[in-house]
Amino acid sequence: MGCDGGTIPKRHELVKGPKKVEKVDKNAELVARWSYCALSQEKLCRPIVACELGRLYNKDAVIEYLLDKSAERPNSEVVAHIRGIKDVKELNLTDNPAWEGERSNSKGDRYEDLHCAKFICPVVGIEMNGKQKFCYLQTCGCVFSDRALREVKTEICHKCGDPFQDSDIIILNGSEDEVVKLKARMEEKRVKSKSHKKSKAKKTNGAASAISGDPNENASSSKTNTAEIKLAKGEGEGSSAAEPAGSSKCVKPATSAGSKRSIQAMEDKSEVFKSLFTSHSSAKRTKEQTSNWVTHTPYHF
Repeated sequence: MGCDGGTIPKRHELVKGPKKVEKVDKNAELVARWSYCALSQEKLCRPIVACELGRLYNKDAVIEYLLDKSAERPNSEVVAHIRGIKDVKELNLTDNPAWEGERSNSKGDRYEDLHCAKFICPVVGIEMNGKQKFCYLQTCGCVFSDRALREVKTEICHKCGDPFQDSDIIILNGSEDEVVKLKARMEEKRVKSKSHKKSKAKKTNGAASAISGDPNENASSSKTNTAEIKLAKGEGEGSSAAEPAGSSKCVKPATSAGSKRSIQAMEDKSEVFKSLFTSHSSAKRTKEQTSNWVTHTPYHF
C-alpha cells in the first residue's frame, strides 16, 4: 500500500494547497516593452512609430499590417485601432552616447547592463528604458521625459521649436489607467474630426451650388438683361429723334440693381442726344439769319 517505512514523504507532497501565481519579472517586461515592436515582437529599429495609445512599433511592421489586414498575427489586437498610416507618428529620437551596441559583450567576460537604452531624453539626459515616464508630441514626434516637460514648462518643443498644446502630449507605454484615458481622448478626437469634415463638405457643396445655380434661372436672367439693354437703346434713340429740347421724361421706378443701371445709362444717352439736337438746331438758325441778312441788305458802291 506504500508509506510502509521505505519512504519519508514531506508535507507538501501529502497536502496539496493552492497554486502560487507566477509573477512576471518586471525587468524583463520593461525590456520587452521598450526594446521590441508591439506588433512583430522584433527589435525596435529606425524608423520607429507610435500610435495614439503610446505603443511602439517598427514602421515596416505597421505598413505590412495595413497592406494585408487579413493575415494571421499573434498580436493583431494591439493595432486594431490603427486605420491608416496617419494614425501613427514617426518618432524623433535622441541617441544615447553611452550605447555600445547589442553585441558589445559577445564574449560574456564583463557585466552587461540590460537597462542601458539606445535613446535618451535630450533635455534631462534620462535613458528611455521604462524606469521613467516618457512622452512624445503628436505635432512633431519629438520624444522627451515627463520630468523634462514638468520642470521646463513651455509651449514650444525643446528640440525643434514647433508649438504644441497639452492635448498633443502622448505617454509612451503608459499604465492601464493612462491607456484608458488616451483611448477616450482618441475617440473624442476622431468624432470631432468626422463632424468637422461633414460640415466642411456641406459648405463646399453649398458654395458650388451657389456658383453654378439653376440653369433655368440663369437663362431667364440673361433674357431679362438682354430685353432691358434693347429697351434702353430704343428709348435713347427715340428721345433723340422725336423729343424736343428741354422736354421732361418720366422714368419708372426700378425694382433691381440691373434695372437701375439700365435706366441710368438711358438717361445719360438721352442727355447726350438732347445736347446734340440743341446744338444742331441753334447752328441751323444762325445760318438762316445770316443768309437773310445778306440777301436783304442793299449794296452801296
